[in-house]
Amino acid sequence: MDRTQYTNLAKAWEFTEEHARELEPSTLADARTAADESGQLQGPAAQARFLGLLVRLTGTSSVIAVGTGSLVETLQLAYALDNKGITLIRKAFAELQDETATTLRAVNAPASVFLPRLNANDYDLIVVAGDAENYAATFAQASRLLRDHGAIIFTDALALDTEQGGVINPADRSGKATAMRELITTVEQDEEFESTLTPDGTGLLIAYKK
Repeated sequence: MDRTQYTNLAKAWEFTEEHARELEPSTLADARTAADESGQLQGPAAQARFLGLLVRLTGTSSVIAVGTGSLVETLQLAYALDNKGITLIRKAFAELQDETATTLRAVNAPASVFLPRLNANDYDLIVVAGDAENYAATFAQASRLLRDHGAIIFTDALALDTEQGGVINPADRSGKATAMRELITTVEQDEEFESTLTPDGTGLLIAYKK
């Protein structure tokens, strides 16, 4: 690819993100504003829409969302099921409960503590965001928690929010970038999963349980 193609890719990302923001329901837009104003900056709107569409495409009925900072993505997943962190999520869930038959529950506990308590082979999809320690701890439980042909998706897999540029910069040895490099290797080498790394949003690592 030449410089012009790379420039066009950057413009395409900006265009699709602006378009996704225009299509975002008022409930999600309000949640995004509230989260941003509280200092919990949200992920790309296009990425949240993609996750919601994936739920519908796969017929997913049971989802674990790890990372209380990803309010908009969590709500998008809840909307897709159809039938600030923990405080913002609980408030949004209370409002959403009247619009969906989906059972929604927010738990404020580390992934390494809470996930081992969940039933095995009971979930179709796991979406991971937030602090670096969420990622490896969740993948360690993924094979046990997911049904056959279930999937786990790691958002911000390229760690682009670091000052040094994240995974795409080999010189970035920050905690998040290092953790993501290790995670990518671990997931790709796990024979129980088929996986792919995509540049969607701020980087998605998607793994499918065989």
